Formats: sequence, C-alpha cells, structure tokens
Amino acid sequence: MTEDLDALAKELDRDHVFHSWSAQAGLDLPVIAGGSGTVVWDHAGRRMLDFSSQLVNVNIGHQHPAVVEAIRTQAAELATIGPATANLTRGRAAERILSHAPAGFQKVFFTNGGADAIENAIRMARLHTGRDTVLSTYRSYHGNTGAAIVATGDWRRMANQYARGHVHFFGPYLYRTEFWATSPEEECERALHHLERVIQSEGPATIAALLLESIPGTAGILVPPPGYLAGVRALADRYGILLILDEVMAGFGRTGRWFAFDGHDVVPDLITFAKGVNSGYVPVGGVIISEPIAATFDERVFPGGLTYSGHPLAAASIVAALDAMQSEGIVENARRVGEDAIGPGLRALEEKHPLIGEVRGEGVFWALELVSDRESRQPVGADVIGRLKKELVTRGLLPFTADNRIHVVPPCVVTDAEVEHAMAIYDEALTSVEGDGH
Repeated sequence: MTEDLDALAKELDRDHVFHSWSAQAGLDLPVIAGGSGTVVWDHAGRRMLDFSSQLVNVNIGHQHPAVVEAIRTQAAELATIGPATANLTRGRAAERILSHAPAGFQKVFFTNGGADAIENAIRMARLHTGRDTVLSTYRSYHGNTGAAIVATGDWRRMANQYARGHVHFFGPYLYRTEFWATSPEEECERALHHLERVIQSEGPATIAALLLESIPGTAGILVPPPGYLAGVRALADRYGILLILDEVMAGFGRTGRWFAFDGHDVVPDLITFAKGVNSGYVPVGGVIISEPIAATFDERVFPGGLTYSGHPLAAASIVAALDAMQSEGIVENARRVGEDAIGPGLRALEEKHPLIGEVRGEGVFWALELVSDRESRQPVGADVIGRLKKELVTRGLLPFTADNRIHVVPPCVVTDAEVEHAMAIYDEALTSVEGDGH
C-alpha cells in the first residue's frame, strides 16, 4: 500500500504539477511523505538525510515539535487576520526578529517570502532616497518577482527583464577572480575598486541602493574576504547610497550566526529575511527597517502591501522557531558543527577526490566546487552533476546542486554522527563518478 502511495504521488505530480526552473518532461522527483530533524522519508519508509534543507531553509529541522504546536495553537485561536489590524502574535514575531538585529532597527515589514521582501526593500530605498538605480552583483540570486529577478545576476534574469534601473557588477570570488588577484586581500581591494568605478560611472546621485547577499548562496556560497562588506558600507556612506543586505538564505543560523553579516563588521540600512526565520513551516519573509528609513513613512504613505503580511500562523511559527533556536543553542550548534565536523570532513574529501576544486563555507553553509581539471579549473558539466546527484540519492542523501557545485547545507540541528554518515555517502558517490571517468 505504501508503495502505491509513492506511485500515486509521482503520477499526480507528473500529470498536474508544473515545476519551477525545469523542463517538465522527464522529471523524476523523489517523493517526500514525512520528516524529522535532518531526515525525510517516502511513504514506503525509505529514509534520506536532508543535506539540502529543502531550499536551504529548514534551519531548525523538519517537524520541530514547538513550531508545529505553535502553528496548531494559533490556528485554533485565530487562523487568519488582515494586515490592517494589530495582532499580538504578529507584534511578538517582530519583537523577536528585532532582538537579533543590530541597534538602530525599529520596524519589520512582513511579506510572503524572500522575493517580495527584496521588492519592498528596493521600493523603500527608492522612496527614501528619491533615486532609482539599484546595483547588485552578477553572481547573485534575489528571487523570482519583477525587480528581484532583474536584480539577480545569473541567467534567470535574462527572460524576465521587465524592471527598470538595475546595474550589475562583479563581487569577490577569489577562486575564479575577475581581478587577477592572488590573495584574499588583493581580491577585496580590487573588487572594491571595481565597485567604486561602477558607482562613479553610473553617477552616484542616481543610485538608491547597493543590494548584496551577505554571503551569496545559490551563486556558490561565496564567503566575502575580510574587509569587503565593511568596504562596501564605506562606499555607500561616501556616496550617500543605502546598503541592503539580503539575508534570505544566509540568515537565522545558517552561518553559525544570527545574521551572516554579524561576522563582517557591517551594519546595513535594510535587511531582508525569509527562509530560516521559521524554517519555511509557513510562507513568510520581510524587511527589517532602520530608524531613518522607517521615519520616512511616519507622515508619508508607504505604497506597498500584501494580503497575508504578518499572517498569524506565520507569526506564531516565527516566535516558536526563534525561541527554540535560542533556548536549544541551535545557532551555536551550527557554528560548532561547521568548525568541528563539516569543514574538516569536506577538506578531507578534497584531499582524496580530484573532482573537488575548492571547498568553502562556514556554519552549515558549504559548497564543493567540482572541476574536471584542478589546474585549469574547468567546471564539470551537467552530466557529471546529474550522475553525482543520482548516486547521492541512491545512497540515501538528498543533495542541493547548483551549476558545477554540490552545496552541503544540512539543517542547523545536524549532529556530528549525521555529518560523518553524510561524508561517507559523498565519498562513495564521488568515488563512483570518478571511477566512471567523470
């Protein structure tokens, strides 16, 4: 019977569900029926380690009992309410979020997810400054709505160029440097010089905001070199430009800190969030707004809103998730397991497997960049990634893949034993693919 349910799930999915970022014919997707912590399973009970955290959002793990109970309790009390009301649970959710933000942040605008958080941050920046242009990097992903997808630097923006006023530049990425750099210090200095020249060339008086992922996620988990984000802040201040830091993927424990930028001596003007704030149990996102920008709209109408802004089920899940993460030391676990288990484990794989060109990351936010040749750094093709993904799933690990990379992004609650098991699976899968001659 359970096998029949898996077959039925696949049949219904194939016949009726249209999937994002995919050619629809030939999709063969794993069935997920349940989960707990870092493990998911199908109807037949086949278990997999979830080292994707789905879309790098299930930071607290699957089915955390406190978060599930909070949603259940809130649903029984008040399942929904419009945003043009005051609601205690919504207020508490904003209070919890602000308790982890830097000093000087006053308000939270709730959205349905990360993409519309970016949309509204851009809107706020333009209205506050009276300027139009937004600068963002080529190696970035900010969401799949009008301005967010055009702010995105990768191929996905190209069929969606409907929003105005976007300019891209290159951020730091020493392994594939655009600046002929040979050290993190050179990469930082030259990337900042490049950015300043773009600002000067576009005209500082036209630029509303610099929009950056604190650590670019889907683009490769590109941890910025020391001094880079602080240098961007200095450029923004020099030219009167706002700094928006996108913490949608990197925030709320993913890097072993509450916010990724906490480790980079920088305070932005606007912070976008989603994903890890409640581990995606209910769709939610938002913008954390600094006091000067919030004050812009004290007497001026903010021309933006969403039917489900601050939805009570989402708010309840935020309160429960952040309380549990704090009381259970989940952010600290992410930092420790990254330093003690994931980082060392991946570097050991790098020594053993020539397919791995570089290992980078922190917390539970890591990438293996795969190359066909270490000297030339030629990226492996989609066929290699496809075979490796199949090998991982066959061995019981649900991976996250992007371009020529495997992203190692388990929930923040992952244990050392689970990391050790995952490393053995990565090792076996890499050995198998290398044995096939890539």
